[in-house]
Amino acid sequence: MSHAFRKILVTCALPYANGSIHIGHMLEHIQADIWVRYQRMRNNEVWFVSADDSHGTAIILKAQSLGISPKKLIKKIQEEHKKDFLNFNIFHDNYHTTHSVENLFLLRKIFLSLTKKKLVFKKRIFQFYDNIKNIFLPDRFIKGICPLCSAKDQYGDHCEICSSTYEPVDLINPVSVISGATPVLKSTKHLYFNLPIFSDMLNSWIHSGVLSKSVVKKTEEWLKIGLKEWGISRDAPYFGFKVPNFSNKYFYVWLDAPIGYMSAFKNLCYKNKNINFEEFWNQDSQCEIYHFIGKDIIYFHTLFWPAILESSSFRKPSGIFVHGHLTVNGSKLSKSRGLLIKSSDWIKFFDSDSLRYYYASKLTNNINDIEMNVDDFIYKINNDIVNKLVNLASRTSVFIYKYFDGFLSNELENYKLYKNFVNSKKSIEEFFENRNFNLVVRECMKLLDVANQYINKKKPWKINVKNGNTNTVHMICTMGINLFRIIIIFLKPIIPVLAKKSELFLMSKLTWKNIEKPLLSHKINKFHKLYERINAKEFLNYINKY
Repeated sequence: MSHAFRKILVTCALPYANGSIHIGHMLEHIQADIWVRYQRMRNNEVWFVSADDSHGTAIILKAQSLGISPKKLIKKIQEEHKKDFLNFNIFHDNYHTTHSVENLFLLRKIFLSLTKKKLVFKKRIFQFYDNIKNIFLPDRFIKGICPLCSAKDQYGDHCEICSSTYEPVDLINPVSVISGATPVLKSTKHLYFNLPIFSDMLNSWIHSGVLSKSVVKKTEEWLKIGLKEWGISRDAPYFGFKVPNFSNKYFYVWLDAPIGYMSAFKNLCYKNKNINFEEFWNQDSQCEIYHFIGKDIIYFHTLFWPAILESSSFRKPSGIFVHGHLTVNGSKLSKSRGLLIKSSDWIKFFDSDSLRYYYASKLTNNINDIEMNVDDFIYKINNDIVNKLVNLASRTSVFIYKYFDGFLSNELENYKLYKNFVNSKKSIEEFFENRNFNLVVRECMKLLDVANQYINKKKPWKINVKNGNTNTVHMICTMGINLFRIIIIFLKPIIPVLAKKSELFLMSKLTWKNIEKPLLSHKINKFHKLYERINAKEFLNYINKY
């Protein structure tokens, strides 16, 4: 694995600006934040951005229901989202909005490029219309039976069961989500992007190493079926940016939303003059760009988005990291389906590290769904963090303060064992880089078992210090503290709050480059409880509501 200095831009999919952040959103942002923290510990330059997806009919409807303007709504929601992410120690370098001057500038620039290259054309189509609400229905406001797998209650643009995409008119037994009425087909004219012309380029790009095998396989299926022209405009009423020279036509949210990755970064560059936008987004860029997304939006990111970038002379991402859905009690979290656990509710009862650690213990680089199991959650937090990790520090530091005034010895009892722990760094680095966080956790738990077995075998509490054995006790407990330190360094990107408390306890900064050098002849603070055990009853009462 290369240790050369890297410049990296990391993005997360944009939460929609008409509702609260739930713990399903947190899965992705925690995954990205862990990877960002690891890369920074390796001294790479990393910029982490995201934004609210702030356009669409749903924004208008939500604002109307609250009796406020769409602009006031998206500002209010953006502040709420920022607070939610900070509560889980997710620190975006910039958290922006798609309703921004930067997004409008880049959108118009890209649209101009598309039109100059004759990649955009007008097309008259029939679209579903709600006669009761007098509105053309956006894809997400139509539900029906999937035309491909026959799954019920699916959206107008794609199926959550088989991940297929289709036109709303292809839905079987369509229903308006707004009024509950059966929509009618009404003629309207829209702008379309010539996506099929990029089939060969996309086929080559998806096999260039930017996607995992499972995502390549899924994208190949769409390419084999054949790409369709992509509608990039919508009718009024709509909250968003108007298409130039067209009355009552707005840019479709799926055109300006991914541009939000670029505009959020451009806004960051405006705030921080030391960052160069072109250095990252020019076609000859040597920097790295990675998008973290959920598997339900693969199509948009592996086909539509790279084609837009290719046609507008911007570089394409270095990789698209796709995760599965979060399920609780077997059901996928979904705001529109009335099943969600708000992150603001979660943080009232539990700390942020607990969710970060649990997600990390499940997260791999594949797109399998992640099930939140109540018993498993309680066990992992109480057993792994409290019984194994924190207890290792507690049971050894007590002797350091009892007999040695908080000073560690000037040598270790078992340098070979310490070296074995240090040598685990290579596999841990590989696991982090490839986003196999579950293997990081698994390896750390193996090391903790070895460390605690070492202390159990040496039994410092049974050694009679009055018979001149103080040096032995000193070295054993210093050994235990140093093994704890290695493991907490490995886990620092995952559980930053506990890592910070551990730094105060150890009176030492936890850095990747200092893993090999043990703390010797060094004073530590007196041990105070580093972590609270999860209350099983409290958690069960909370989670069973869902």
